[in-house]
Amino acid sequence: METVAGKKVLITGAAMGMGKLYAELAVREKAGAVVLWDVNQAALDATVTELKAAGGTVFAYVVDVSNLEDIEKNAAQVQREIGDIDLLFNNAGIIRGKYFWDHDNRRDIWMTMAVNSLAIMYIARAFIPAMIAGGRQSRIVNIASAAGTVSNPRMSVYCASKWAAIGWSDSLRLELEQAGHRHVKVTTVMPSYISTGMFEGVKAPLMTPILRPQVVVDKVWAAMKIGKAQLTLPWTVRLAMLSRGLLPLAVWDFIADKVFHIYSSMDHFQGGRP
Repeated sequence: METVAGKKVLITGAAMGMGKLYAELAVREKAGAVVLWDVNQAALDATVTELKAAGGTVFAYVVDVSNLEDIEKNAAQVQREIGDIDLLFNNAGIIRGKYFWDHDNRRDIWMTMAVNSLAIMYIARAFIPAMIAGGRQSRIVNIASAAGTVSNPRMSVYCASKWAAIGWSDSLRLELEQAGHRHVKVTTVMPSYISTGMFEGVKAPLMTPILRPQVVVDKVWAAMKIGKAQLTLPWTVRLAMLSRGLLPLAVWDFIADKVFHIYSSMDHFQGGRP
């Protein structure tokens, strides 16, 4: 896929941050329709105004992705009003940065799992049958996290949600290949900390700089086009994955804590904004 020109693109968490950056790229490449899902009406309206001024064909829906009924209702409306989606960016996400016992069951645990794990499955389930049946080059991009590959204090529920996202996303990739639907490709994205409001106050681990949103978005966009299976950013994420798998747990814990300072990276976390 050399360009998204003429394609119908749906992005969740699209009113601001990286979701908005994906939408800007879609407009720049002359996507046939850019569909924005977000729970923030005011921010959504402002983004729509900007993108239409840039020449985009933009459609906006206020959607609470933690709510299955809301997802199903809006997915059906998109299909009626716009048609089948070619490119799906499961970008929306939240984080709660505190010890597990400080989490509220509904406000923290349930909400994190609903947005970061269940929503991406529900949304993909709504649009993937048409992708399969259509026979066109289609893409599903699931924004997970390096936190889904390495345990970390003050991130237990967030880590759980992203581990689930990675396991499901890559399994979906294999299922599509096994079933012969190779025109639908899945990319699982696993970045370390990004300099957005979500991770305000975190401290970058050794050799793992806090990433700039535009850099991540550009790399994800390129990976999406070629249908790359997984994208990890930066390279030290793969180093950590390899080390965690090869070393005895006590040795890895020491290195992660005292050398790379992964286990103290959330000590001064102040973020959490989706």
